[in-house]
Amino acid sequence: MAHDHHHAKTADDRWKHDGIRVIKGDQLDDNTAQTPGMYRQAAINHARVGAQKIWAGTVAIEPDAKTGVHHHGELESVIYVLRGKARLRWGERLQFVAEAGPGDFIFVPPYCPHQEINAEPDKTLECVLMRSDNEAVVVNITDVDPVEEPSEVYWVDPIHQDPKG
Repeated sequence: MAHDHHHAKTADDRWKHDGIRVIKGDQLDDNTAQTPGMYRQAAINHARVGAQKIWAGTVAIEPDAKTGVHHHGELESVIYVLRGKARLRWGERLQFVAEAGPGDFIFVPPYCPHQEINAEPDKTLECVLMRSDNEAVVVNITDVDPVEEPSEVYWVDPIHQDPKG
């Protein structure tokens, strides 16, 4: 009984070159869309690994710094806070605010104008960032007139209640 060893080798070669990829932390690519006040580095995108539906990387914001106002077009974004305290402002006039710390996830819906702020005076804010497409869409917005005192917003649903009642 003959076996087609060529077929097995082709499958092995396919997964060898098109299978799992490990991107080392010191090999991230900063040739990606940037926003003033933050430093983004890509780990996973189409150019690096052939990703079709996701983008992932890191973002760092220096102590007491804030980013320019921006949105990510039709993409959904998820931010995972590794170190530091993130303060997010969002809305047409940045009229809403919430904070997140290590271990917290932040969801940014499509077209939502927002700004990330490092709420720590002496530590860099470090996060992992994921988006729902293989390229980094960033639309920087320069004509925002922010409100002075944004309204604090808590995620409230039947399980998670507003801590202020």
